Amino acid sequence: MARKSLIARERKRERLVARYAEKRKALKEAGDYEGLDKLPRNASPVRLHNRCKLTGRPKGYMRKFGISRVTFREMASEGKIPGVTKASW
Repeated sequence: MARKSLIARERKRERLVARYAEKRKALKEAGDYEGLDKLPRNASPVRLHNRCKLTGRPKGYMRKFGISRVTFREMASEGKIPGVTKASW
């Protein structure tokens, strides 16, 4: 499991991106790059990094489910993800 501070930092960035999304869009359309410079750096969606919502693991992230491959495998084996079964042929 990732450190709690890293998970909290990422959630804080997500909130900032959501809060400033409309303002960023308006400034970009107006071509006001000086106004964009004055916004917080973490308000840019480029600075977000995909992390597992349950463990905070930064690598092996499965975008479709929002969790890491390790967590996905555990949950799929336990039958906690609907429609996902272990392949056998």
